[in-house]
Amino acid sequence: MLLEITEKESYSHLVMRDVLDKYNYLPGRDKAFLKRVTEGTLERRIQIDYILDQFSRVPAASMKPFIRNLLRLSVYQLFFMDSVPDAAVCNEAVKLAGKRGFRSLSGFVNGVLRNIARNRDRICWPDREKEPVGFLSVKYSVPLWLVEKLLSERGRERTERILESFLVPAPVTIRIRQELGSQEREELISRMRQTGAAAEPHPYHPFAYTLRGAEGISSLPGFSEGLFMVQDTSSMLVCEAAGIRPGQRVIDVCASPGGKAVHAAEKLKESGFVSARDLTEYKAGLIRDNSRRMRADRVETLIWDARRLREEDIESADAVLADLPCSGLGVIGRKKDIKYRMSPESLLELAKLQRQILGTVWRYVKPGGVLIYSTCTINPGENEENVGWFLERYPFHLESLSSCLPQELSGEGESGMLQLLPGIHKSDGFFLARLVRDN
Repeated sequence: MLLEITEKESYSHLVMRDVLDKYNYLPGRDKAFLKRVTEGTLERRIQIDYILDQFSRVPAASMKPFIRNLLRLSVYQLFFMDSVPDAAVCNEAVKLAGKRGFRSLSGFVNGVLRNIARNRDRICWPDREKEPVGFLSVKYSVPLWLVEKLLSERGRERTERILESFLVPAPVTIRIRQELGSQEREELISRMRQTGAAAEPHPYHPFAYTLRGAEGISSLPGFSEGLFMVQDTSSMLVCEAAGIRPGQRVIDVCASPGGKAVHAAEKLKESGFVSARDLTEYKAGLIRDNSRRMRADRVETLIWDARRLREEDIESADAVLADLPCSGLGVIGRKKDIKYRMSPESLLELAKLQRQILGTVWRYVKPGGVLIYSTCTINPGENEENVGWFLERYPFHLESLSSCLPQELSGEGESGMLQLLPGIHKSDGFFLARLVRDN
């Protein structure tokens, strides 16, 4: 898995899903171990390479890919998994090197790992005060450029809280169907808890719950009946901010996997219409599957490139949801490889793509209608700066979000924009803006 992700640049969540499905016959404990070591090694890669470079005569970047990743996953176990004895880590690494055709390097592998295990307390880390950027980069395994960017935008204290949050396991958040009464909701949560899942109310929404310890979401009570959907609480704010009411027409321009479209359909009740669209058949399939499972009959799915104008939709929508492709810097805690994929150049390219889409989809909004622009990033260039660019060119104005935000967020969003920060707020990093078209 590590070779596939780090050398071939495959997406980590897809690689792990496919491998764990293939080895589904393994005991749950073994699958959990595979997932933990893979995710943990990815998450701590910069810190691990820093350690390796202090004990290996060959820098990690110059090692053969298999040996590099073998040493990485071994160092992760030495430092972050107390349940695995040091001797077992070293012995298994040597055996794996031989099994995969690197017997000639087994002595090198053994020497590096045993040296690290003996001298872990003597590692020379970057100095917190003299090398603040290097210190934060190594401690939290975040690229130097991203640490510098966050420090300049958020300051030292907030930056460290954000980086620390990336290393804290994020709970799964679910949105329970809003038409369920309070008693039905409690009965569903009670059934979930009986399976061993810890389900607790989330303070932002009465219909949001966090789950910990669930063996598999699809096997939980209520999943197959369409009683809940996995969705981060920050994402749930989009339909709340849009003020969707029965009878309205909603267009969700980048809708996969369909959480917002389904949420919008629930708010429409028995009248109205949601047009949910995305770029590929695969993404459209995810929308269809979730709409079907959630009994969202008022969702129509369409394969469409959001940069292309669809003439028949001009000024037809009461609300347009534009949760656009972004750098994902707000969800690094969930997707460990994002921080290695992004660069300052890619941030600029994404902001350009977002502007192309916004420059098209605003035309779907009726006069007086709402455009909700949102991203799961904390990069101002994709967020506030894009909103400023948009307002200079198109007939829209910002409208306060105060009336549609939960009590916990009172005092925020009055400008019409809201930036949620991981480690600061009780959610993923997320941005949204409520833009109303002039009459």
